[in-house]
Amino acid sequence: MFIIVDDRDIVTNGYASRFGREGISSTGFCPGEFRDWVETVAADDLSAVEAFILGDCQDRSAYPKLIRERSRAPVIALNENPSLERTLELFAAGVDDVVRNPVHVRELLARVGAIRRRYEAADAQAIVGEMRVFFDGRDPEIRGEILPLPRRERRILEYLVTNRNRRVSKSQIFNAIYGIFDEDVEESVVESHVSKLRKKLRQRLGYDPIDSRRYLGYCLTAP
Repeated sequence: MFIIVDDRDIVTNGYASRFGREGISSTGFCPGEFRDWVETVAADDLSAVEAFILGDCQDRSAYPKLIRERSRAPVIALNENPSLERTLELFAAGVDDVVRNPVHVRELLARVGAIRRRYEAADAQAIVGEMRVFFDGRDPEIRGEILPLPRRERRILEYLVTNRNRRVSKSQIFNAIYGIFDEDVEESVVESHVSKLRKKLRQRLGYDPIDSRRYLGYCLTAP
C-alpha cells in the first residue's frame, strides 16, 4: 500500500486512482490527518505500507523524521517547482528520493524498488527455488518460463517473497494488497486468491511452495 500526503484532494485522489489502475492499493491524507495517523496507527497496519509519497504540504520537511520513528518504508518527495536549494533541503530532511510532479506511478514503483534494493542490498528480482519473482510489475518466471498471473495473485506472491521464510497472516496480506482502509472488500478474499495462486504454482513446480497453517498464516518456502 502507498500513502500519499498532499494539501490538495485533486493530487491525492489522482495518484490513488492511477495506483489503482496498476493494481496497487493506496490512500491519501491531508497533512494534519497524516500526522495523527502515523503516530497512532497499529504496527501491523503500518507494516503494510510500501512507501510514502509526500506532495506539496506545510511542514513537509518534518514528515520524514516522523515516519522513520515507526517505519523503514521508502519516502519520496514530489517537487512541482524543482530547484537545487529545495532538493537539497528535502534530502537533508531525510527523504529517499525527490522527483518532479507529476510523475507516472510506474516510475514511482521503479524508484521504490531501487530504494529497497539499496536498503536490503538485494537484486531487482528474487530467486526462490525454481522461481524468479520481479518487483516491477512483470509476471514471475518458473524454470525460465513466464507464469501469467492476475495482478492480485502476483502482488500476493511478491509480498510472500519479500517476507520469505517468515509467516504472515491473512490480515497482513490483505492490508498490503487492498489497503487498510478498503471496507468494500472482505478479508476472506485473500484465501481465494492464495488458493488459486497455490494451484498454479503447484502445477508448474510439482509441489506447493506456500505453507499454510491455520490461525498462523502463510509462509513461502523453497525446497
